[in-house]
Amino acid sequence: RQGYEDPHWQYPAASYGDDYTYQSHQWQPVAWQDDRDLRQGEPYGKSTNYRDQHYYRGYHPNLATTPLGQDRRQTYDSYEESYISGARRERAGGETLGSDSGEAGGQSQEPSLLLQYHESGLSSSSHELSQYMGDGADPTFSGTWSPAQAGRPLVSTPAPVVPLKFSLPHVAVCFGAGGQLVLVCPHRPAEGHLAHVELHSLEVILHDTEELKELQAFPGPLAREDLHKVDVMTFCQQKIATSCDLSTQKGRDSSLLWKLLVLLCRQNGSMVGSDTAELLMQDCRRQEKYKRQNPAVNLIGLTDDEWVSRQPGTLDLITGEVPPVVETQAQIVEKFTKLLYYGRKKDALVWAMRNQLWGHALFLSSKMDPRTYSWVLTGFTSTLATNDPLQTLFQLMSGRIPQAALCCGDATWGDWRPHLAVMLSNKVGDMELNHRAIVTMGDTLAGRGAVEAAHFCYLMVDIPFGYFGAKADRMALLGSNHRQAFAQFARTEVIQRMEIFEYCQQLQHPKSFLLPFQVYKLLYASRLADYGLPAQALQYCEQIATALLGQDPASHPILAQQVMKLAERLKLSDPLLLEMPEQDQTLEPDWLVQLRACCREWEVR
Repeated sequence: RQGYEDPHWQYPAASYGDDYTYQSHQWQPVAWQDDRDLRQGEPYGKSTNYRDQHYYRGYHPNLATTPLGQDRRQTYDSYEESYISGARRERAGGETLGSDSGEAGGQSQEPSLLLQYHESGLSSSSHELSQYMGDGADPTFSGTWSPAQAGRPLVSTPAPVVPLKFSLPHVAVCFGAGGQLVLVCPHRPAEGHLAHVELHSLEVILHDTEELKELQAFPGPLAREDLHKVDVMTFCQQKIATSCDLSTQKGRDSSLLWKLLVLLCRQNGSMVGSDTAELLMQDCRRQEKYKRQNPAVNLIGLTDDEWVSRQPGTLDLITGEVPPVVETQAQIVEKFTKLLYYGRKKDALVWAMRNQLWGHALFLSSKMDPRTYSWVLTGFTSTLATNDPLQTLFQLMSGRIPQAALCCGDATWGDWRPHLAVMLSNKVGDMELNHRAIVTMGDTLAGRGAVEAAHFCYLMVDIPFGYFGAKADRMALLGSNHRQAFAQFARTEVIQRMEIFEYCQQLQHPKSFLLPFQVYKLLYASRLADYGLPAQALQYCEQIATALLGQDPASHPILAQQVMKLAERLKLSDPLLLEMPEQDQTLEPDWLVQLRACCREWEVR
């Protein structure tokens, strides 16, 4: 290798003779570009650097370029391997040298430089070569190499050498199902070393991570008997205080969902529209002021000239009087009455609408034809701001989808909460219209990216939860968009919030559960096991298995099999099983036995 000093190249042995073209050429590091130029188009000869031609190809298996069918180790390899073997035997005081070695008895019996490097621990390219070569000599040689053998033709057929995957002992690590990290220390059992295995708790190793703290703070699983709902409400309130930024719209929407869960938990899963409306209005930052405006001229049937002619200070052609510039409420009502004296109903309606006597105008028009009543009602609603919640209520009462349901979520429109509150508290006779109006509002909010607000609307009309793969479903996990990446969609906080919602439903109906949510419980159990909490993970497996056994497990075979596999790995983490004697640890919980039987029955079927 370049950069490593090799004494065999710098100080060639004298016994090699002139039969090798590289004897008089000591290798010197040169620039890579020049070296490449020398190799291009130049045949092998004395002017070619032998090290460049053969060293990397013959010595290092990872850099060998010899075609198949040819020996990667050249003649020099056989010589040096035999030389190393002979030096080792001489050092160990082994057998006497052969006849060829006797002829070369005048040579020094000191070990080779390669062996010295190997025993001293120094690094060299030849020492790296020895890591890939066998410890013994080439099987084709019966003794050590001597100069007398230099003239003989050598025929070497060495066995192929397969490099080791790891040249040195290393640490082996794996994760156990019981929340443990198993570490095998790098000892050599073949040399008499005792095997050393260490077990570390992942809960201890990861105690400073935010993920583990988030898992430990949740009081799950929530279906256990020793849980009190106060603990769940306290967790929700902590989430509001720590995770919701009330200065942003997204933070306020997230806070609203947590407050809804607190309300459901406090009222055992039941609520009415007025309860939700009160919650919506409490969460509003401020009461918006909706500016009133004058009714449009064309709505009350007057042209611009007629409107000007009927302003205060002009001669009234009907009564022949000049009305005062400033009229009191009594004067306005008096003139309304005078117009009716003369039978001018339409003029009386116009006067009442122009002077904001909407009660008089609406009552009078209701006793007239329906067209006139609709005309007066439209004139009244035109005086309200477009984003006024009264507009939403009147439009809903008129049998129309309110404009707020199509425009909410826009920054110029204002807050969506008062509009939903007025629809929930004042449901009209047509319940289907109320349902469609609230769903439309949720779809509009979801289209503008307000997922938490949209899901709040969906919960008000009992939209069912779907699956992640079904993009047409409106909800999969409460407060999370299932059209984004799964890792972002199935966050730990989202799964915890969904479990609290399922728990609130179970407070009202103890046997109920959300079937699409069970797969996310399994995912949550896997995360608990990964972070060293196997006992809680096993409890989640028990809950999922109980829900599946209550249904037909064959309807969800993959989920049942995955729960069974995880439970089989975690079953020894059951606190009840740990208290049993050693001979009883082969026992399994009943739910696991039943789940395994159902899975086998499904496979046979």
